[in-house]
Amino acid sequence: MSNPQMHNLYMAFRKMYEALGIKDIDRILPPPAPNAPKDPSLEHIDALGGKPFQAFPGQDHRAHVTAHLNFMSTNMVRNNPAVMAALQKNILEHISLMAAEQVQLEFREQMQQIQMLSQQAAQNPQAQQQLQEMTQNIEARKAVLIAEMTEDFMKEEKKITSQFDHDPLLKLKSREVDLRAMENERKKQEMQERTEIDQAKLVQNRDITDDKLEQDEELAELRADTSIEKQEMANENRLTLARMKPRTNGSSR
Repeated sequence: MSNPQMHNLYMAFRKMYEALGIKDIDRILPPPAPNAPKDPSLEHIDALGGKPFQAFPGQDHRAHVTAHLNFMSTNMVRNNPAVMAALQKNILEHISLMAAEQVQLEFREQMQQIQMLSQQAAQNPQAQQQLQEMTQNIEARKAVLIAEMTEDFMKEEKKITSQFDHDPLLKLKSREVDLRAMENERKKQEMQERTEIDQAKLVQNRDITDDKLEQDEELAELRADTSIEKQEMANENRLTLARMKPRTNGSSR
């Protein structure tokens, strides 16, 4: 499971269940549905949904390639590298199959001879060498066809994607998108600056409030100390007056 792309997970789980002696494996581990050919539109839906799709022998490969190229020219796909990669991968699959089918037509007789030589190769070294040479020739021709078809595909892709550079309307739309993006970025920057200013004001107000509270506390302490000092002085004055006041006797002589 740490490297699923390197394994057939269905077979891995099936072998594990068989080793555990579990019966009726198909009821708890149903076989995966076989891949079936799809039309280009369904393949585009799979590409947008991130689902895998593949080319199959016998399909109209050129029609699929053309449909994918046209779909790749849309802004939605042009700005989505994952979808572009999925479509290009499928186009290369169609090119490979198209070249293989072309080779089968061109080397029909040689293919029949290869089948015969394959049966004789195990016992006849000369047949084995002849089989190898024919196979190499077929593969070489297939490689040439793939190179030519790939070049055609690249030209068509460039032709379609370059339309964006020569279409004034698309340029205008692109400019509008750029201006809108710049405006959004400007608003975002202003909002960020406003937020920073507000935060700075909050910090400044908090510092002012803290300073005022500290000053109020100091002033309150000073007032309290002053009040205590005044009270102590008043008490001392009363004591002093009390000492200085002459004593009076109860009777006179």
